[in-house]
This record gives sequence, C-alpha cells and structure tokens, in this order.
Amino acid sequence: MESLASSGYPLPINSPAMQILAAVLLLLVLIYLVKFIYAVIWLPRKIESHFKKQGIKGPPYRLIYGNSQEIGQLLKDAASKSIRFSHDILQRVAPHYYKWSAMYGKTVLFWFGSKPRLISADPAMIKELMVNHSGSVIKDAFNPLSKLLFGQGLVGLEGDKWSVHRKISSQAFNMERVKGWVPEIVATTLNELNKWEAQRGGRDEFEIDVHKALQNLFADIICKAAFGSSFEEGKRVYELQDQQAVLALQADRSIFLSSLSSDREEDRLSVEEVIDECKTFYFAGKETTANLMSWTLLLLAKHPDWQNRAREEVFRVCKNQLPNSENLTELKTVTSILQETLRLYPPVVMLLRKTAKNIKLGKLDIPANIEFHLPILAVHHDPEIWGDDANEFNPLRFSERRKPLVPYFPFGLGPRSCVGQNLAMAEAKIVLAMIVQRFSLAISPSYTHTPIRTWTMEPQYGAQIILSRVVNSS
Repeated sequence: MESLASSGYPLPINSPAMQILAAVLLLLVLIYLVKFIYAVIWLPRKIESHFKKQGIKGPPYRLIYGNSQEIGQLLKDAASKSIRFSHDILQRVAPHYYKWSAMYGKTVLFWFGSKPRLISADPAMIKELMVNHSGSVIKDAFNPLSKLLFGQGLVGLEGDKWSVHRKISSQAFNMERVKGWVPEIVATTLNELNKWEAQRGGRDEFEIDVHKALQNLFADIICKAAFGSSFEEGKRVYELQDQQAVLALQADRSIFLSSLSSDREEDRLSVEEVIDECKTFYFAGKETTANLMSWTLLLLAKHPDWQNRAREEVFRVCKNQLPNSENLTELKTVTSILQETLRLYPPVVMLLRKTAKNIKLGKLDIPANIEFHLPILAVHHDPEIWGDDANEFNPLRFSERRKPLVPYFPFGLGPRSCVGQNLAMAEAKIVLAMIVQRFSLAISPSYTHTPIRTWTMEPQYGAQIILSRVVNSS
C-alpha cells in the first residue's frame, strides 16, 4: 500500500519515520556544535596555552573574530592621518605589530578569526623558517575571492605544480633574457619622459604625481617587454584587474572558512595556467617596481645630496648617452640608492607562510597549521640590527665597502624569493638613470607622507614632485 507520505499526506509527528528524521537532525546539530566548540573555543585555548608555556604571548583571543576587528580599527586609524616625512613608518603601515611588539616582544601570537598566527621580526627565526624548513613550510591558501586575482599563478601554488611553474618562470626572467629587453625598456621610458617634458610646456619647473605616471610607465614596459603589446592596447583589461585587486584585498582581510581543494597536479601548463601567470607577472611587475621608483624619487627629492651623486654617476658612466645593458653594472651609486630604498620602503611589507607539519624553530615547538607573518618592514627598520640610524636614508650601507651582513630580504628569502627581481632591478636602474639625467627633483608642498600597505606599500595620496630641467655642464 502506498504510504501516506508518498501520497502527499504529512507524516504524523510521532511516526517512526519522523522520529528517525528528528534523531538524525539532532545528531547533525550536535556534531556541528561539537566541531564548533572544538574549533573556536577548545583548540584556540590549547594553542594559546602551548605558546604561553614557551614564553610567547599576544593580545587575548576573542571568540569568532579573534583580533581581526582590532587590527582593522588600528589600520583605519593609521590611514586617517599623515605623518611627518620621516622614515619611521612602522606605526602607520603595520600599526598592530608596532603596538603588540612593544607589549609582547618581537614574536607575538595573535588570531585571525580562530586561526592562530605568529608574527615575528626575529631574523634568526625568519631565516630558519624560510631556508632551513622550506619543505615543511608552505604558502597559506588564498581567500577564495582573492584567489581570483592570481588564479593558478606562481604566487599561490605549492608542491610539484609550483616547481614546474617556477622552473619555466625562472627561464623567462634570467639575466640574459632581461638584457635583451633593455632597448625596449629604454625606448618606453624615453617615450614617457617626453610626455613629462610636454607637460612642462616651457616652464622652469612643474609638478607631477610621479606615482601615477610610473604605474602607467611600468605597465607599458611589462606589456611590451613580456607580452609584445602595450598598455593602451590592453588598457580596459588592466583597469579591470586594478579594480579586482581592490576587491581582492578586501576579501583577503575578511575571515572565511576554508574548504578542501581537489586541484590536480600536472607537469605542464594549461592555457588557463598561462593566462594566470600573465596576470601575476603583469600585476606584480607593475605594482612592485612602480612603488619602488615612487619611493626612490621621493627620497632623492628629500635628499638632494644623493640626487646629485646619482646624477654625476649617470653622466660619467653613460657619457651623455642613454643607459644600455653593458653599463648598468657600473651604476654603483644608483644601485645602492635603490637597495636602501628597498630597505626603508620594501614593496612587500610582510611575507605569509604556514607550517605543513610540526617543526622546531630554535627552542620553540611549532605545531602544524600555524600561520606566520614575517614583517620585512620591521626587520629592515630594527635599530638592533641596523644601528641607531636605522630610520635614516643612507645608501652607504650598500656600498662596495660596506655590504650588509644583516637580514635584508626585499624580494623574499629562500626558494620562493621573487622570480622577477632581475627584471625589477634592471628596470629601476634604467628609469632612475634616465630621470636624473633629464630632471631635478624637489618635494612638492602638496605632498603628504602617507605610506600605506595594500597589496604592496604605496603612497596613499600619490607622490607629488616638482621637476625642473637639468642642464649638463659637463
């Protein structure tokens, strides 16, 4: 006989089928509740106690949100006001670490939701983690929404797939290939500087937001050198990627629940993977180098003595000609200026890693699934490492006679260091040399010093500089 349920009639509340259904639902609720209590209450307390016994403390764990709300408020407050033009910028760019390190020391335990994170500016710990434990430490998974920005590009990959992508990418950015791009970089830069000259319009001096101009320049360079195209041809695509970057950053700072991944491991790049790598190279190639050059020009505008040294060297080495692949290595002062800029204003402020298994760091026992935030900026500004003038601009630190033997890793550290650093440094040397050949730099009264961390560290309201034409008396 057809049951009442199958004939459209509701089952009686006290029927065996309804009782079974109710029992199943209750069991599911209990399982979920137990998992919730374990994940957001019991486990965080256990981890907090584990690290406290080893002398590592931090702000107290808050249910559900952890310390994310406090971080968000500190970042918001820091971004709401400018600071004087000094290079003591940690309190504005990473205010949470600035506050907590003063309270708890260089290594701090904090919480992003219920996820434990260690933030440490201990150089010995960073080196051991990034170099000696590279096989036990992985990149943390992207937020699913922020993953859309890079897809299956090199930045977010692990394991065999990362190895394949890294090998191919390394071949694409080796020094010999970069040298072959130099004429294109020079020609593209010359075209941009001619636009600046046109803006001058015969005036003795004029103001320009070099940050915006440099973003366009390096977008054009990476398009022409790497893709055989131009910024104008793909302008709409690049504008959409910039918009996506803003949304992805918001997602990256939001709490999310991770899920299991079923990505396949392959030993070749699919069309989609090639596209994802192009997205990564374009975005990273434009953002990091444009920001490096923006800070470099601001520093030289603030320190005219070093600006003059750079200009004298360029005139001497290039002999009133444009830079080329053969004389880039002779630009020693230019190189040390860029290196000191990377120390004070590293484009990547913080490296993120995660333990794949239990490891030992010095005397510390670190469980699996602990996220590490490694604050490059804090290490690069640490007076205990660099001396009392750690917050001063002094390119002599990187002269031939005074190569630093201290932690310095603007392009990362270990096997996952930036694959494009050869190209970035070549671009920066060429562009800086060509700018100081033609223009003298001074800080505009409209400039406000507002370094801020987005995907990279940039001037929040631009980099306004007054340019005037250089006359080479030599």
